[in-house]
Amino acid sequence: MILTPVFRPGWKKYIHYRALARNCLNLILKMPTEIIIHNSISLDGSLTGFMPDMGLHYKIAGEYKPDAHLIGSETIIKGNEMFGEGIPDEAPSDFEKPDRDKSLPLWVIVDSGGKLKGMLHTCRRFEYCRDVIILVSETTPSDYLEHLKERCYTYIITGKEKVDLKLAIDRLGKNFEIRRILTDTGRVLGNLLPNLGLVNEISLLIHPLIVGESCYPMFSEIKGNISLKLKKSEQFENGCIWAVYNI
Repeated sequence: MILTPVFRPGWKKYIHYRALARNCLNLILKMPTEIIIHNSISLDGSLTGFMPDMGLHYKIAGEYKPDAHLIGSETIIKGNEMFGEGIPDEAPSDFEKPDRDKSLPLWVIVDSGGKLKGMLHTCRRFEYCRDVIILVSETTPSDYLEHLKERCYTYIITGKEKVDLKLAIDRLGKNFEIRRILTDTGRVLGNLLPNLGLVNEISLLIHPLIVGESCYPMFSEIKGNISLKLKKSEQFENGCIWAVYNI
């Protein structure tokens, strides 16, 4: 006996839209991750030696609506030194993933040396951070990896001695659907990412002052010329100029 399948009304449309949804998902997963460098600098390009307009800096950063912020471990350490009041003791809640709005960005921190052992909870507690992902390498100390496991931190291992950023960013896109990364960290990542050809856009909030002899130039370790195209610029009442360039 041959059984003839019975299709309910609308079944063909269901199959059609299901196929469309699957194709759209596959296209999204194949999309390259966009990386934006956003920093506040002096007129002579220094990252330090002055007090930037932090309100304006983070207002602009928020307008990008990134899926993740990429941060170097040294930036976290310096941030705690400058704006923190010491490292607080861990609480039981620091050993669990926070339950926050999925629209908030993840913090992706490069820390192959395990420098942030004992202070990562200062990042996780930040209310505008969905959670923290750590990028480590094959030579990252095993006790640091155990430290991360005990506290339910997600970590990605790439590279032998240092993190392979290209591979790590590719995995962030495929495994966490991260399509836009913003980094406003210091000079190390700010030079390494363009040198690797990973940056799509550079956003600079230029402040109306010259640091001079103590200048800590943002792009001093770029290898060779990188051509840029001005996307837009805007002047603010405080004298700052926001310049955005495509690479």
